[in-house]
Amino acid sequence: MPRSPVDQENTGGFDFPDVFPEELPGLPPDRNVEFAIELVPGTAFVSKRPYRMAHDELKELKTQAAGAKDQGGKRLCVDYRPLNAVILVKNKYPLPHIDILFDRLGGATVFSKIDLRSGYHQIKVREEDIPKTAFSTRYGLYEYLVMSFGLTNAPAFFMYLMNSVFMNELDKFVVVFIDDILVYSKNEKEHEEHLRIVLSRLREHKLYAKFSKCAFWLKEVAFLGHILSAKGVAVDPSKVEDVLNWKQPQTVTEIRSFLGLAGYYRRFIKDFSKIAKPMTALTQKNAKFAWSPKCEEAFGTLKKLLTSAPVLAQPDITKPFDVYCDASGSGLGCVLMQEGRVIAYASCQLRKHEVNYPTHDLELLAVVYALKKWRHYLLGNTCHIYTDHKSLKYIFTQPELNMRQRRWLELIKDYDLEVHYHPGKANVVADALSRKAHCNFIEARPTVRVLSL
Repeated sequence: MPRSPVDQENTGGFDFPDVFPEELPGLPPDRNVEFAIELVPGTAFVSKRPYRMAHDELKELKTQAAGAKDQGGKRLCVDYRPLNAVILVKNKYPLPHIDILFDRLGGATVFSKIDLRSGYHQIKVREEDIPKTAFSTRYGLYEYLVMSFGLTNAPAFFMYLMNSVFMNELDKFVVVFIDDILVYSKNEKEHEEHLRIVLSRLREHKLYAKFSKCAFWLKEVAFLGHILSAKGVAVDPSKVEDVLNWKQPQTVTEIRSFLGLAGYYRRFIKDFSKIAKPMTALTQKNAKFAWSPKCEEAFGTLKKLLTSAPVLAQPDITKPFDVYCDASGSGLGCVLMQEGRVIAYASCQLRKHEVNYPTHDLELLAVVYALKKWRHYLLGNTCHIYTDHKSLKYIFTQPELNMRQRRWLELIKDYDLEVHYHPGKANVVADALSRKAHCNFIEARPTVRVLSL
């Protein structure tokens, strides 16, 4: 039997060895766009002394400065903060929302993940901007001819390039997040064709991948901190190991760091806002930092829930959605479901002025919150709203409405929805949600740090 164009046994590109070179073949080719660094007029260059480095770091620096090929070891990272502070125009090209990326995967059963080899280094810096990338080292001054890590506009520019390359395939069978490419298909026959198209695109644009960091023909794949499969989306256990070992926060900054990580996975956690409330209260302006037993309980509960999060279903926009809403004196809780499977949880704490709303308005607010939260799913689709507040069934025919209710009703009328009464005892999930309603992570690879010029 002839071998497949994309070899399943070796999980690699059988027809595309040139896409997976052992090292980058010199400088990137000339493209229609180059990375530009526009500075504020009148900016003067600043000279900084290099960091002191250990012997092993100096050895690695000398090796990389000599142009040795990438072995996947230490990564050279220049501190470009002084340069970033005087860049004239910040590139606002949007990075995709990760939840929205995952929504495109409904029905997929086969996955392949492609990681570019030193992706940033596959883009040239504009000729006149090369001197702006200069940095000082123990061994002299160097300039980057290619885009470097640490430059403020680099992620957005790279995202623009990748979207341009895969524009015809995006949201069909490809999702891209900076230099991470995910190919997804409903079956293996489709996947073979999809892989061929993606690898052809890389070849056409002279973009190169690192074979050792790619994975092909997978039924389950780790991507952007999540585990993706035909069953749905789950938290990647390897990404939350540090959470279990996270020590009790001692400052407001440390609390924000922990909540930032936990919040990345909040769609998996019932009651997130309510559970985190004792901790978020400490981050408010003028709040006295006092770690209480309630804070400790919240801290432990969030860590436990992160490591036992459920698998969430992928939405199917061709089918109706069910939204369960509930409100209490402490918050709002909602659950998005489809055919009996949970797609996402959402909850929020009440604002100061909302605490005084009457029950009817609070329950209506929960509906409005859900519609806004999941607008990208619900607008244009049929949805059924379930609430344990019976009078909401008649909201469209209610003769007298206050100004707040009228404003909300105008928003609700944009949706194709039906409101159903669901007794509180049956609406247990949303009810529970409503009632329970910057330390930066860096890669494990050590880095050589050099201050910019």
